[in-house]
Amino acid sequence: MATQNDLIEDQLFKMLRRTQAIHVRTASGEVELERSSYGILCLLADEGPQRLGAIATAFRLDPSTITRQVQAVVRLGLAEKSVDPSDRRASLLDLTELGSSAVSEARNHRREMLDRLLSEWSTDEREQFLTSLQRFNETVDVWIERADQTG
Repeated sequence: MATQNDLIEDQLFKMLRRTQAIHVRTASGEVELERSSYGILCLLADEGPQRLGAIATAFRLDPSTITRQVQAVVRLGLAEKSVDPSDRRASLLDLTELGSSAVSEARNHRREMLDRLLSEWSTDEREQFLTSLQRFNETVDVWIERADQTG
């Protein structure tokens, strides 16, 4: 018999598969954002210019993986590198105007999709879902911090 944690894990994996299946496009369809590109661009939109090492840390990925992903968004003209004024040996990555527009359009598209998906949910159901997601993400953040501290 499946335990509650077994069922939660199954549902988390289903959610992961479903979110990976969503192709995020701008309204014009001119820029297609892969999941990794979308994540990097959202980080830049939310937190401003970032060093590549900080991006790797934020996504808990190897710097070489982030370097390849960053090269893709730079090649598409969605982000650009510049010299970090606080340490001229380092580079900062920031959104271009096209990147900022692409993030905004992609977020609007995703939010419209959520509005359609959750249209039959009551306000209370949406609030409970939001509260549970926030609590889950906060719990994962604490768990990661503890794991990092204990090595």
